[in-house]
Amino acid sequence: MSKHAYVFPGQGSQFSGMGKNLYEQNETAKQLFEKANEILGFRISDIMFEGTDEQLKQTNVTQPAVFIHSVVAYLTMPEVQPDMVAGHSLGEFSALVANKTLSFEDALKLVSIRAKAMQAACEIQPSTMAAVLALADDKVEAICATVSKENNEVVVAANYNCPGQLVISGSVKGIEIACEQMKAAGAKRALVLPVGGAFHSPLMEPAKLELAAAIEATTFNTPICPVYQNVVASGVTDPAQIKANLIAQLTGAVKWTQTVEAMVADGASHFTEVGPGKVLQGLVQKIHKEAVVNGVQ
Repeated sequence: MSKHAYVFPGQGSQFSGMGKNLYEQNETAKQLFEKANEILGFRISDIMFEGTDEQLKQTNVTQPAVFIHSVVAYLTMPEVQPDMVAGHSLGEFSALVANKTLSFEDALKLVSIRAKAMQAACEIQPSTMAAVLALADDKVEAICATVSKENNEVVVAANYNCPGQLVISGSVKGIEIACEQMKAAGAKRALVLPVGGAFHSPLMEPAKLELAAAIEATTFNTPICPVYQNVVASGVTDPAQIKANLIAQLTGAVKWTQTVEAMVADGASHFTEVGPGKVLQGLVQKIHKEAVVNGVQ
């Protein structure tokens, strides 16, 4: 039986004007935006609708903005019956509202704590991320391990986005050395990304402690369908396990390729991306070209 998966984007898909159509056309959406403004203590909706790219790029704005857009778009869709859900990095929080593990309010509070904690962790040590194109996963992993060991720098594979597209994460110096070696090993490109720091690497450990405490104190309900989580790349329904995987995600890798493969193996044939951008639709098709994809903004 073919199953319908709903997937939710992460940081990087934000744009000025995001979610504005929802706010203007739907009363439920408007109420959710206003509730979000209240919870965060500032009018994030104004920044989402009219903000500059610079304002939208700040982690403490970006993460709640992408989350709010995704969840509001999802909650205002008519009669949604997901068979499974997943989210890329931050998108996992949106997925957990979609499958009713978390309430909108609780998830938004966690996203806000996560964003601030990640921002603070970035300020402790200069760090970054880089995209590596057209080099086999195991090659990338081997170079990361060698660079880390030989130079005493942190470099890890952080995002497995689709075959031939990986993102590495670590210290500025470690990433520089790794990029050179990736190119020497035959990568088509190794490109440092305009991000605030080394997300999904051990350098996020300080943020993990803060987020863990907040997650532990939050009620996680039994979901209505499995969430395919980034760090394990398999379907999870046990709230305690969902919590543990969500905490591990900050310093662990986003195994998106493996997650989509697991969803397909479990019967997913139709993937709907909910929220800003179209990145996940493209990645899903590169991972499983027979997949039917569409997007809802």
